[in-house]
Amino acid sequence: MQDTPELPKGTLLAFDFGTRRIGIAKGSSLLGNAAPLTTIDAEKNDIRFARIAELIAEWQPACLVVGLPCNDDGTPHEMTALSRRFANRLKGRFNLPVMLVDERYTSAAASSALDELGIHGRKQKAVLDQYAAQQILQAYFDEPTSGILI
Repeated sequence: MQDTPELPKGTLLAFDFGTRRIGIAKGSSLLGNAAPLTTIDAEKNDIRFARIAELIAEWQPACLVVGLPCNDDGTPHEMTALSRRFANRLKGRFNLPVMLVDERYTSAAASSALDELGIHGRKQKAVLDQYAAQQILQAYFDEPTSGILI
């Protein structure tokens, strides 16, 4: 039986991976709260990882959290494998602990949160992914045992 890893202390960055956009949120394990940070809107990996490197240098996170998409019943689909690959690349490039967290329903929760802020419809597109990353990170803070360390 594997021990559950302890919640890393300090700042964490979370990623909602997509083939076009990557939403990023930041949070503090000490405070247990997450906030949207930015969205990387680029398809080329060199641009994506250069921007991620800048964010890691700026925020000095103790851990990275990546949302792991699955079907409603928990079975994997095409994006599951792509998100795992992205998480492995983060770990390899930045030598930081990486946690995978179930991201089912985070986009819907993010959309609802944006609706409450008065951001509706097409206006959500620019920020939806970073709000989804916030949902992923907050879910991890709320239930750290749900994360899978890779």
